Amino acid sequence: QVTVIESGGGMVQTGDSLRLSCQVSGGALSSFAMGWFRQAPGKERTFVGGIGRSGVTTAYADSVQGRFTVSRDDAKNTVYLQMNSLNPEDTAVYYCAADRSFSTRYVARGLSPYNYWGQGTQVTVSS
Repeated sequence: QVTVIESGGGMVQTGDSLRLSCQVSGGALSSFAMGWFRQAPGKERTFVGGIGRSGVTTAYADSVQGRFTVSRDDAKNTVYLQMNSLNPEDTAVYYCAADRSFSTRYVARGLSPYNYWGQGTQVTVSS
């Protein structure tokens, strides 16, 4: 049974940084492409960023490009989302998800390819 657990959320101020972690257990992280998504109150869950199985390929939503960075440490079975220059529009519940992808480079931006999801971690950015 594969489980995904996010951590590192919290309340910060505009301009601050925060790093989220995502621990995968029950399977080798190298088997998965990983994605980060977020959902604000009353809004749909949307893609934030992701990283391919090999770690070579990353993809980001336009709204976070240049501010957020996704990385992975397969030895620790952990994926990270480094978030810089946070603003109130980044306030949301952040979810980590695992895609058992055959491709070593592809990063899916939709929700459906992801097989396993965490419970989410709240990030609140005050002005």
